[in-house]
Amino acid sequence: MVQLDPTKIHIESHLERPWEHQDSFQDVMAEQLRHAPWLAISIVVHAIVFLILFQIPVHSRKAQNAKVLTAAQPEPETDIEEEEEEEEEEPEPEPEPEPVLQDSEVTEITEDTEDFEEDEPMENDSAFESDALNDVVGIGGGAGGKFGGRGRGRGKLGKKGGRPTAQAIQLGLEWLAKHQDEEGKWDCDEFMKHDPAGDVCDGPGNPVNDIGCTGLALLAFLGDGSTMRSGPYKDNVKRGIIWLKDQQDESGLLGTEAGRTFMYNHAIAALALVEAYGLSKYRTLKRYAQRAVDYIEKARNPYKVWRYYPHDGLNDSSVTGWMVFVLSSADYFKLKIDQNALSYSRAWFDEVTDQSTGQCGYTKRGEGSSREIGMAEKFPASKTEAMTATGLLCRIFLKQMSLGKNKQIEKQEPVWVAAADTMLKKKPNWNPNDGSIDLYYWYYGSYAMYQMGKSHWREWRKALDPALIKTQQKEGSRRGSWDPISAWGNDGGRCYSTAIGVLCLEVYYRYTRLIR
Repeated sequence: MVQLDPTKIHIESHLERPWEHQDSFQDVMAEQLRHAPWLAISIVVHAIVFLILFQIPVHSRKAQNAKVLTAAQPEPETDIEEEEEEEEEEPEPEPEPEPVLQDSEVTEITEDTEDFEEDEPMENDSAFESDALNDVVGIGGGAGGKFGGRGRGRGKLGKKGGRPTAQAIQLGLEWLAKHQDEEGKWDCDEFMKHDPAGDVCDGPGNPVNDIGCTGLALLAFLGDGSTMRSGPYKDNVKRGIIWLKDQQDESGLLGTEAGRTFMYNHAIAALALVEAYGLSKYRTLKRYAQRAVDYIEKARNPYKVWRYYPHDGLNDSSVTGWMVFVLSSADYFKLKIDQNALSYSRAWFDEVTDQSTGQCGYTKRGEGSSREIGMAEKFPASKTEAMTATGLLCRIFLKQMSLGKNKQIEKQEPVWVAAADTMLKKKPNWNPNDGSIDLYYWYYGSYAMYQMGKSHWREWRKALDPALIKTQQKEGSRRGSWDPISAWGNDGGRCYSTAIGVLCLEVYYRYTRLIR
């Protein structure tokens, strides 16, 4: 029997030997996926979800988590209006002199060392509230809300105002800046201490009006576009506002109850405080602005308006005019106001206005502007329509407020046209010999006529520009100022005359034109 040697046997085969075959990971997965298609689908879905989650920013996921944490609260704080209401709780019984504000260096104020807390940016409710560029503030060149064009100021006067107007404004602001006290106020009777020896300005006013004159000067700088944060005169604005708020007592009054003019002074200073708060966006300033507004509300006569003293039972159109402007600005910047005050103001101007001529009386229909004893001979009330201008501008503002701040007035009312026609009979005229110079009238008249527009504004402007631009002082320490030879010039002096003169010329861009 032949015995086979297995080592000598060779069998030819093309099959892979088991020990020579190694499946790759991809082969194994492919084989498994062929047997389990749902596993493949699951892997793909998870991969897609992972990629989506990876693309979401971290702060968004944090925001989602924050919502989960606050979901248990009954009223989630997602609405801006509710945030505004939270701010109302900020005023707490704190020491009136706020250390943070008082420690600021008046000589070195920079954007990096702001002493006030910044507010959230204000919302734009519509295109009318936006900062769209316009060739002159008001309709016809763009939008911008009631204060929309101030940031462009003199740079946008163009053909509407012209270079002489821009230069006159600049000179006036320079004079005011040079005559501001280091502590921030404008000194009615001693402003000339800033002048060099041998070239000292004349024209002092009554020191009891320092509050009001400081308010007017601040309104001139704010009207030109400077705020506490920006603009060429931001340091002047900041110093002045800090000084004003330091003059406020617990009742909200700015200054003291001295003389018959303290309500005027408070109203003018309050208007500056409210505008500075709204335009500069300082939350810390809000409590002072609101207190000033609250004082105005408390001072109003029941079912009527205002005069020289709180709740004295007397009413007049002049003091009431300033109060309406404060309430208008306060409402625009979302401070609390009493809507009843607006209703009674409308009723008051109806009561004292002749509907056929539009002429507005001081304390009653047919009465001319107020004059102090001995003043009427030099400045006859018959030479001015100051109350008519006040009534007209207040009517326009009150009408616009009733529509909403993002609305325009569709058409002029007949009594407005009648009032403007009456005013054109007494246009600005710088004549020192006939007692017709009344910067108070020209101030209200300019803003009222600008709102009316068209022929009324054209005719008024033709008289206003030469009356102010040609009579502005051009040399020495007086350069940029106006002589205090108008009605009420003795009370306010050169500071008053210069501040209100600048305000008259800023009419082109200080307020938006509200009538369509």
